[in-house]
Amino acid sequence: MTTTLDTGPKSSADSGRRGSHALRWWVLAVLGIAQLMVVLDATIVNIALPAAQADLGFGDGDRQWVITGYALAFGSLLLLGGRLSDLFGRRNTFIVGLVGFAVASAVGGAATSFEMLVAARVGQGVFGALLAPAALSLLTVTFTEPKERAKAFGIFGAVAGTGGAIGLLLGGVLTEWASWRWAMYVNLIFAAVALVGAVLLLAKHVATSRPKLDWTGTVAVTVALFGIVYGFSHAESNGWSDPTTLAFLIGGTVLLAAFVWIETKVAHPLLPLRIVADRTRGASYLTVFIMGIGMFAIFLFLTYYMQLTLAYTPIVTGLAFLPMVAGMVASSTTAPSLLLPKVGAKVIISGGFLVAAAGMLWLTQIGLDSGYVTHILPALVLLGLGLGGAMSVAFQGSTAGVQHEDAGVASAMVNTSQQVGGSIGTALLSTIAASAMTDYVSSHQPGPLTVAQGAIESYTTSFWWATATFVLGAIVIGVLMPNTVPAPAEGEPVLAH
Repeated sequence: MTTTLDTGPKSSADSGRRGSHALRWWVLAVLGIAQLMVVLDATIVNIALPAAQADLGFGDGDRQWVITGYALAFGSLLLLGGRLSDLFGRRNTFIVGLVGFAVASAVGGAATSFEMLVAARVGQGVFGALLAPAALSLLTVTFTEPKERAKAFGIFGAVAGTGGAIGLLLGGVLTEWASWRWAMYVNLIFAAVALVGAVLLLAKHVATSRPKLDWTGTVAVTVALFGIVYGFSHAESNGWSDPTTLAFLIGGTVLLAAFVWIETKVAHPLLPLRIVADRTRGASYLTVFIMGIGMFAIFLFLTYYMQLTLAYTPIVTGLAFLPMVAGMVASSTTAPSLLLPKVGAKVIISGGFLVAAAGMLWLTQIGLDSGYVTHILPALVLLGLGLGGAMSVAFQGSTAGVQHEDAGVASAMVNTSQQVGGSIGTALLSTIAASAMTDYVSSHQPGPLTVAQGAIESYTTSFWWATATFVLGAIVIGVLMPNTVPAPAEGEPVLAH
C-alpha cells in the first residue's frame, strides 16, 4: 500500500508504512473528537441557555449575545486561523486551539456574571477558529490514498454533520441531570483526550522559511465577515430596514469585495484565489454554505415544535433527533467510499440535496397533534441520509488537489461557508417565520388556539423555504460541480516518529 507519511530510511520502508497506516486512524480519532467539540458547542449551549439565564439573571434582550458572541469570533477569524496553521504548523495551531478552547470553556462554566459568560463564548470562538481549520487540514494531508481518504472523510463528515444534533441531546442531558455549567465543562474532557493524542501522534513543525502574512487582506476579510455575520444577527432581532443592520451588511459586502481585489495584488495572499476558482472546491464550499442555510430550520424550528407544541422534555427532544444522526452516519460513511467512485461528486451532492428536500417537505405537514412516528421520524431519516452523503463528499472536495501549504486556508473556507450560511439561515428563516405567525394571528379570531396554530404556521413556512433552498442547491451543484472523483491533496509528514 502506498503512503506519503513514511519519512524513514529506505531500509525500514515497509515497517514505516505499516506503522503510519496504523497511526493514521488514531489521528482521525483525535481530529474527530476535536471537530465534535467545536460543532456541538454551537447547539449544546442553546439547550442550556434558559437555565443559565435564570442562574445569572440576565434579560431576554441580552440572551442572544451568548450565541452571537461565539458566532462572530468564530466566523470572522476562520480564514486567519486557517492561514496561521499553514504558516506556523498545523500541529502547533491545533494544540493552541485545543488548550485555548478548554480554558475558555472552563471560564464559561465558572461564570458568575453575564459579561463573564459572553467573554468566555467569544474566547471559544477565537480558539475554535484556530482549531477547526487545523483539524480538517491535518486530515487532508494525512489521508491521500483514495480509498482511505474516502473512508476518513466520510467518518469526519459524519462527525461534522451530526455534531449539532448530538449537542442538543448532550445539552438536554447535562442541563436536566447536572447543571447548565456542564454544557461548558464537558469540553474539558473532549479537549484533554484530543490533546494527549495530538502530543503523542502528530509530528512537530519544522520551519523551512520565514512565515509571511497578508495583513491588509487579513484585516479586510476579518472585518468584512464580522460585519456580515453581525448584520444578519442584528436583522433577526431588529429587522432588515434597521440602519445598523444595513450599515453592517453593506459595509461587510463592500469590504469583502475589497478583500478579493487585494488578494489579486499582494505577493502572499491570505486566500489565494486559485483555491476557490477550482470548480470542485468552489462547488464544495457552495454546498456547505447552502446546507448551513437550510439545516438551521431543522435544529431550531423542529426543536421549538417538539418542546413547545408537543411538550417534549429537552432529553426526549435530543433523543428524537437520533434517527437523523443514524442516517447521517450511514450515508457519510458509505457515499464517499462506495458511491463516489461509481457516480461522481455531482450526482451524490445533488441527489443528497433532493433527498433532504423530500425530508423537509415531509415536515411541512406537521400539526398541533402530529405523531412522531408518522410526521417527524421519516423526515429526519431522509434529512440524515441526504445531508450526510452530500456533506461528506463536499468536505472531501473542499480540499481536492490543494498543495499542503494551502491546506489550512482551504479547510478554513469550509467552516467559513458553513458559519456564514448558518448566520444567513438564522436571520432569513427567523424573519420569515415571525412574519408568517403575525399574518396568521392577525387574520384569525384571537385566542390560545389561534396562537398555537400561528406557531405551527411559522414552523411549516420555514420548512417550505428550507425545502426550496435544498432544491436550489441541487440545481446549482448540478450545473457547477464537475462529475469526477475529487483529487487528493498533496501529503506531508504529520505523524510523530
